[in-house]
Amino acid sequence: MEEELLDQLVSGFGILVTWVAAGAMVFGGVVPYVPQYRHIRRSQNAEGFSTYVCLVLLVANILRILFRFGRYFETVLLWQSIVMICTMLVMLNLCTNVRMASELSTKRRSFIDFEWNYFWLWSRFMDYMQCVLAFTLVAAYMTYLLLDSTLFVETLGFLAVFTEAMLGTPQLYCNYQNKSTEGMSVKMVLMWTSGDTFKTVYFLLTQAPVQFWTCGLLQVLVDFAILFQVYYYSRYPQKPAPHTVSHTTSAKAL
Repeated sequence: MEEELLDQLVSGFGILVTWVAAGAMVFGGVVPYVPQYRHIRRSQNAEGFSTYVCLVLLVANILRILFRFGRYFETVLLWQSIVMICTMLVMLNLCTNVRMASELSTKRRSFIDFEWNYFWLWSRFMDYMQCVLAFTLVAAYMTYLLLDSTLFVETLGFLAVFTEAMLGTPQLYCNYQNKSTEGMSVKMVLMWTSGDTFKTVYFLLTQAPVQFWTCGLLQVLVDFAILFQVYYYSRYPQKPAPHTVSHTTSAKAL
């Protein structure tokens, strides 16, 4: 009787751990953006956050969803992609509104202008939505045509996770350009690091496709590079005081 009760407790605990791990996978990737969102909303300055991070994650998660049509993976990872796409659209909306409120130029740029110099620097959130929708439709159509090709499906999966692995590179470059990590939430990067480490271990334990965990390791390395920037630029400041930064600079940083 006692052994049976113990087995039930162990089984129940195992189910609880599984649900907690699944919840952490789905929503854990969103948590790092909460302090960044609050900082931008409070300061009305999005200079320290690169919106190309949103671009990277939107492309990566759209490709990952399409990859699932060719090669099945856990439903938890599918929901993770859906939640992340919604989060990045919310971040984009906020950054666009803040940037346009502080931008001195009256000229408005749109997606349908097809000006490469202003790619992902449009004036309205709707332009970003048009771009995301256009990319999704083209990628979905190509996937539909080439779904029977193993090479295409595996390449699609690699591109999805490799793009996500490059998540931190826009922020890394933005910090390098600014010679500072001012305006970037250090909490966000620390959460990236812990989340990416957890995610990589999860991929290994659940025997996810090899593309997932190899690119997860690369993502962790990029996170540590950004943390090094935080240390380096705080120890060796290379930028004027915050009050000297103009609104024009804020607009260009995005």
